Amino acid sequence: MNNIKQVKRNARRLFHRCHSNGSLDEYLVRQVLQQMLASRRRGYLALANEFERLVRLHQLQHTAEIESAAPLTSDLRAGVQASLSQAYGPHLNTSFVENPSLIGGMRIKIGSDVYDGSVKAGLAALERRFFTS
Repeated sequence: MNNIKQVKRNARRLFHRCHSNGSLDEYLVRQVLQQMLASRRRGYLALANEFERLVRLHQLQHTAEIESAAPLTSDLRAGVQASLSQAYGPHLNTSFVENPSLIGGMRIKIGSDVYDGSVKAGLAALERRFFTS
């Protein structure tokens, strides 16, 4: 049990050292992983797995996928990006996806957070209210 805690602690230390100017530096992440795998020290695979898990979680929390039924204007895109950056920080990667099945509105996914303002979600909620009453 103590060994697992030590691996997690070491992975967190390495992860925090890979930050520069407030964001995760891909070059540093690659360097740390290459050095870790080249060293082949005892427990290096567990450490590499935990480190990779932390990097993946960080990427998920700093990636926003914005789905809309129709293409968004550049002004609306800029407004959405500005609002999300204000709420989640300036180092948020955004991608815009067209999804006609939403009928209208938007769905925004950031990590495990989902904001669904689509017509499809509204209709599904209305349907649930009718059939559960």
